[in-house]
Amino acid sequence: MVTGPGADIYRTLGVNPIIAASGSTTAYGGSKLRPEVKDAINKAAGTMVNMDELNHAAGKIIAQVTGAEAGFVSSGAAGGLILQAAAVMAGNDPAKMNRLPDATGMKNEFIIHRSHRFPYDQCYTATGGTFREIGDGRRCHPWELEDALNENTAAVVYLFSPFITRRALPFEEVVEIAHGHDVPVIVDAASFVPPRANLKRFIAQGADMVQYSGGKAVRGPQGTGILCGRADLIEAAFANASPHQFIGRGMKVSKENIIGLVEAVQIFVEEDEEAETKRYNEMCQQVVDALIEVPGLEATVEHDDYNYLVPHALLTFTTEWRGPSRDDVFDAMVDGDPPIYLSNINNPDELAVDPLNLDDEELEIVIRRLHEVLLD
Repeated sequence: MVTGPGADIYRTLGVNPIIAASGSTTAYGGSKLRPEVKDAINKAAGTMVNMDELNHAAGKIIAQVTGAEAGFVSSGAAGGLILQAAAVMAGNDPAKMNRLPDATGMKNEFIIHRSHRFPYDQCYTATGGTFREIGDGRRCHPWELEDALNENTAAVVYLFSPFITRRALPFEEVVEIAHGHDVPVIVDAASFVPPRANLKRFIAQGADMVQYSGGKAVRGPQGTGILCGRADLIEAAFANASPHQFIGRGMKVSKENIIGLVEAVQIFVEEDEEAETKRYNEMCQQVVDALIEVPGLEATVEHDDYNYLVPHALLTFTTEWRGPSRDDVFDAMVDGDPPIYLSNINNPDELAVDPLNLDDEELEIVIRRLHEVLLD
């Protein structure tokens, strides 16, 4: 059973606290807030402030940590994608901003690799935008991007995310071609940190706007996002956003959450990434050591710069596996007390333990329950 004051709060509502061994998954609560962030939020809650001033001040901090000209605290990463679209379509022209999602007379086409289509790309069309796909899902040629660019192109969208194909055009080539036509390149890298170097990587490579999650590994408020980029485009995104009365009004970020995100991101960039990674590796190795001799199950520690940005304990159900199916294992872990959610977003014969949201006690529970389910 999950214990502590937080667990008691949820139980008073009839909600059962869980163990999230899936990493930072929005459906399971995101990430655990840093103590310093909770303290900053509490302190900010009792004081009033001009939100325009606060947004600009927070944006300066984001610009510093990302190497961008400007920054903005968005309503989650998804809210930031909507603001990206509004910025390149309507700019800060109030007449155009007021018409969205009616994009009549505006550039409203977003070029995207077919292999980069993903569940959140609806955010780009929520403003009245449309997609022009390039590539066939397996490959893409430079001439396809050149051919797709036209007088209606608002931007080229590029996705960086684990388990996305690498068969798209190289990012820097996309930037070169798009900029040759004076078309901005906007990036969704919501889940692509750590490494912390990625906070500056895409701006340095020429991106015009980049979106990161403010929750996930940063451990800021789950309802925040980090939007950074060219000063004119960030100013346009801000103009379309709350507290202003345009398409982003409903994607409000409270003063407390803005302060919480600023606190979190400053701590995040100063942390010892090597020590953090070492701890995650050790936690994953405990899982592997406990399950390495289970017949038909292959247990390994995986960590790379594309799919496993945080070390994972990967459990592969081989052809020799004779126990319950992968999906049955996942369901059995969820059906226990406390419910435990593993990562199941990769291959259909794999599950993984992501240690991002686990403490030592929770890790022991995960290992014990895996033993019970796998060997029952």
